[in-house]
Amino acid sequence: MAREEGVQSGLPPQLLLYQMAIGHYVSHALHVAVKLGIADQLKDGPRDAGELARATTTHAPSLARVLRLLASVGVFEEREDGRFALTSIGECLRTDVPGSSGPMVSVFTGPKMQDAWKELEHCVRTGEPAYRKRGVDDPFSRRDTEESATFDAAMAYFTRMVAVAVAVSYDFKPFRTIVDVGGGTGALMIGILNANPHLQGIVFDLPASAGRATAELAREGLADRCRAVGGDFFEAVPGGGDAYISKHVIHDWDDDRALLILRNCHRVMAPGAKLLLVEGVYPARIDQSRESRGAAANDVNMLVNTGGRQRSEAEFRFLYEAAGFDLTRIVPTPGPVSVIEGTRR
Repeated sequence: MAREEGVQSGLPPQLLLYQMAIGHYVSHALHVAVKLGIADQLKDGPRDAGELARATTTHAPSLARVLRLLASVGVFEEREDGRFALTSIGECLRTDVPGSSGPMVSVFTGPKMQDAWKELEHCVRTGEPAYRKRGVDDPFSRRDTEESATFDAAMAYFTRMVAVAVAVSYDFKPFRTIVDVGGGTGALMIGILNANPHLQGIVFDLPASAGRATAELAREGLADRCRAVGGDFFEAVPGGGDAYISKHVIHDWDDDRALLILRNCHRVMAPGAKLLLVEGVYPARIDQSRESRGAAANDVNMLVNTGGRQRSEAEFRFLYEAAGFDLTRIVPTPGPVSVIEGTRR
């Protein structure tokens, strides 16, 4: 049994509640730091607030106060001479490092996400995601070009880490061609193909994302083994795969729309072909472990922002059965996801 957080930290419960209540201070400060490009300004060495303010057209004393807040949580370091420097965490925000965390921070701390979470009470009272209150039917279809590119980059940030965990945990040797449904810019497929030189692939997503996937595949030298196709998985998915994989797509949708995606996969798959959902499996009981916190946080974020949910093993079995699949096994990975394997009947 997990011990209470107060016992673990040695802090009184009142102080712990205070720390929880002011968590948004840091997320807002992070958003400003990324928008101003502070990490890029510090990549060549420490600078004082005056220099940073001139480079970012900001008010130096106010900027210093925000940087000190971020220094208190380890994003930056305040030196004895008053200059600010990058830490290992801050380095991840640079735009010129592979797999920059900047887009991820921009998405999760940005106004669209923050405004949606303001509607949490509405979501709890109605069971509807925040965007329905604005009369929107699909949270993914109304992004502008810049917003869509940032979102794709943020999802690729997570997927690159997940791809390694999936590639080492699941045996892809029996397959010839894999179709990644909702594959974004191809990060999952790239990881799988690099670990399995015999495989061919198809990345399927909305046309704008598919265009970015084409460029990424070419950059990785995989254009001869994989192509990107644009379309709408609520209408149809490409044929030709003996395995269909999808990461963190089904959790975006309620059961009806999730089933529509899975049935569209079923329609083009041969009997015996594999369905591989890469998702977190909601634990039977929530405790104070990191895994439980991640699952619960992601679940409520789906409630607010997409109308989907994190699902338990029993809920995945229901979806598979209703869509014409047998759930054959759940393969854990070193990451926060499992590979939920199904076989088409």
